[in-house]
This record gives sequence, C-alpha cells and structure tokens, in this order.
Amino acid sequence: MESFLFKALQLIVALVILVTVHEFGHYIFARMFGIKVNRFYLFFNPWFSLLKYNPRANELQIIGYTRDENGTEVQKAWKTIRVGKPHPAADNAKPTWRDTIYGLGWLPLGGYCDIAGMVDETKSSKDLAAEPQPWEFRSKAAWKRLLVMVAGVLMNFVLAIIIYAGIAFHWGDRVVPYQAMTEGLDFSPEMQSAGFRDGDRLLTLDGRPFDALDVSQHWKMVQPGARVGVLRDGDTTEIVIPEELVKKLVNTTEGFMSIRVPVHVAKLMPGEGAVRGGIREGDRIVSVASDTTPSIGEFMPALAAHKGETVAMGIIRDGRYSRVEVPVNEYGKIGIQMLGPADIFEIEEVRYSLLGSLPRGWQIGTQQLGSYVSSLKLVFSKEGAQSVGGFGTLGSLFPEKWDWYSFWQITAFLSVILAFMNIIPIPALDGGYTLFLLVEIVTRRKPSERFLEIANMIGMGFLFLLLFYANANDIFRFILK
Repeated sequence: MESFLFKALQLIVALVILVTVHEFGHYIFARMFGIKVNRFYLFFNPWFSLLKYNPRANELQIIGYTRDENGTEVQKAWKTIRVGKPHPAADNAKPTWRDTIYGLGWLPLGGYCDIAGMVDETKSSKDLAAEPQPWEFRSKAAWKRLLVMVAGVLMNFVLAIIIYAGIAFHWGDRVVPYQAMTEGLDFSPEMQSAGFRDGDRLLTLDGRPFDALDVSQHWKMVQPGARVGVLRDGDTTEIVIPEELVKKLVNTTEGFMSIRVPVHVAKLMPGEGAVRGGIREGDRIVSVASDTTPSIGEFMPALAAHKGETVAMGIIRDGRYSRVEVPVNEYGKIGIQMLGPADIFEIEEVRYSLLGSLPRGWQIGTQQLGSYVSSLKLVFSKEGAQSVGGFGTLGSLFPEKWDWYSFWQITAFLSVILAFMNIIPIPALDGGYTLFLLVEIVTRRKPSERFLEIANMIGMGFLFLLLFYANANDIFRFILK
C-alpha cells in the first residue's frame, strides 16, 4: 500500500508540472497576441472548484459548506476572501492577466486554458454567436492562432530538454561502457528467440559501435531488420532482428537485457555456509555442483536448486581455480554479500558544465522522442493494443520510494510523450486544431465554427473511449496478477 501511495504521489506531482507548463504555453502566447484568456485551471473542475482567484476583484474563493443552526452541513458554498482592493473594470480592447480567473480543480486528470473566442470542450458555436471581438482567438490571423495552439506542445518538449539538461548538469552520466562488460549481457527469452545468447557482448548496431551513452540504441537494436554485431565465445556474430521481436517485447514488464555481473564475494556472514566451506572475501564463484555460474543470474537459481545440501563450488582465488564444499541452508543461501556492477566494472563518469549540459539535454530529448515515435506504430498491432495502459501504467513507471533522479527522468520522459500525443491530428487535441489551421492557411478558407464544434465532439468522444480502454487494460492486468 505504501509503495502504491508513493507511486501515485509522484505521478500527481509530475502531472501538475507537465499540465501547468503545457497550459502556460497556450496562455503566454495568447497574451502575447492580445487574446483574452477567460480561465486558467490546474486540474478539471466539474460542478465545483477547490480554489478560484479573481485578480480583477482581488477575491480568493475557497470551497466550503454552509451550516444550519445545529451545525449540520446543508449545501456546498463558496467562502470568499478579499485579498486587496478591487481594480478598475476591464478594458476588453486591451485584456490583461487580471481578466483571467485562475483556479484549482478537484479532478487531477489534466487542466485547461479557456481562450476567448475558441470552440473547445467548454464552448460551442452557439456560445460564439455574437459578433467576433478583436480580443478573441477567432479574430486573430491564422498564423497567430497556429502559434497559440502549438505552444503547449513546444513548452512540453522544451521542458523535457531542460530537465534532461538539469540531470546531466547535477548528476552527470555514470555508465558501464560495453567494452568493459567482460561477461557480456543477459537477455530475456524474447531476445534469445531472436538469436541472442546470455554472455553475448554488443559490438555494433548497423555497422556503428555501440555507445553506452546513446540511450536510443537499445530501442533501435530491436527494430525489424536491424543488424547487431556481437562477440560470442571469441567469435563475431551478426544477428538480424526478425519482424516479430518488437511485438513480443511490448508486452513484457521486465527489461530485455541486463549487465551480466560475475559472482564476487564482498562480505561473509559469520557462522554461515560460506565461512564453514572455506570461501573468503574476494573469491569469485564460478560453479555450483555441475552448473557453471558465470553471473549472478545463474548463481542464485543454482543455489535454490540445492537447498539444505552441501555442494561443491568452483572458485577463483588469486588467479587460481579450486573447489570447496559449501553447505546451503534451507532458504537457498550461503551467507555472502556480492559486489555490484559499480564495484566490479570500470565506470565511465561524464560531468557536464552548465552550457555543456544543454546539448546533452537536447540529445537525450530528441533520442527519446525518436524512440517513442518509432514505437507508436506498435499500437496498431494486436500485441501493442494489449499493452496500452492508463494512469496505472504511468504510475508504475515511478520507483516505490521517492528518488529525485528517477522522478525527474520519468517526468521528462512523460513530457516528451505528452508533447507528441498532443500534436497527433485528432480533433479536441492541439494537433487537431493545428491541422485545421494549416488547411486554413493553405486554402485561405476558414472552417465554420459549427464544423469545429462537431469535430471537437467526435474527438472528445474518441479520447474518452481511449481513456476508458487504457485504464480498463490496467485493471485487467491487475486482476490477472
């Protein structure tokens, strides 16, 4: 339960950041072009708002309850707090930030920027029956309206780049170069079905050397037709990725490869089997009974298969091989702590200056966008459709405990996703409005407000169905666990 709450909290905080930045993009460009913004809301507010601030009246309204003489709550009401003196009446010819109502809704599924004179989920063609006013969205030139619509997407992508740059500046990059992975990698069953074997060392991708800093290479290497050069048993082998591999991977919850970490003894537990069997700190365990254990991935299952037994283990000590008899307890343990990858492999640490972090942020942001776009086609396959998830899937991306590095990494990735998803040309999304505006610019014919209203309703219906389907998938997967 605690891990669920931590994941949910991180998701909500991330959504607050992403939605605020996205809607602020629309807001700031609307204000730049003299367009009035009626409301600017974080989260949605069906029926009531939690907070509402009117700068013109200088009033803060807080949701509360009226009570009868017995103290019983009888109905919802607003509690109004006068923050300061009211300001003079608005001049609609020159709208300012004071002409916008700022609020906090109670439904944390997004937010909105209510732009005057624009057909959206809050206004229909009937609401815009009056003569267009110069301060309205519909009265501005098409190129200005286009910039207002793409501003949210642009801000989300810029935010992702800034976050990635901040991560690079603060934490830098700590990676294990592929050349330093002496034992190679462990691969998932799906990857092994494509021709990979545990212990393979990655060399090239389509003729180019693997770079541990290139985060997009892992996704590129599983694309149909990709040529991956590996070192296996001293020989170079090229694997051509089959068509079906990426479809298999979309439904996996685990990573498709991991560093193969040798079993090096860091510490011994007093009185446990390792001590009684003669194992020492610094030893490397390479076999359990008849099973070779070049990595932790083989070592742990081999121990589990010999619970309560005394087994022969092969060890390497000071460069020499020997065998020892080690008791395994009823839990499949021998009482050792093992070294981690950072203690075994040569870690490459890259630090970035403030200016140097910006190109790194741009590199990671564009790589993540490219990887996500290339994977989107999988949604239209059977396997991809089954993998579509809602808020549960998004929440599962976050760690069980609060970790700022992971939080910002995932938030930046979600910002990339939000930017791309919003530019898809579906009515009711920014991409739908953008498409109509591009058509208007090319044809010099403005679509009617009635047409925009109908298109918006169809788009909203489709988005609600998609939202229902995605969250239903989450529930279905949770039940099957």
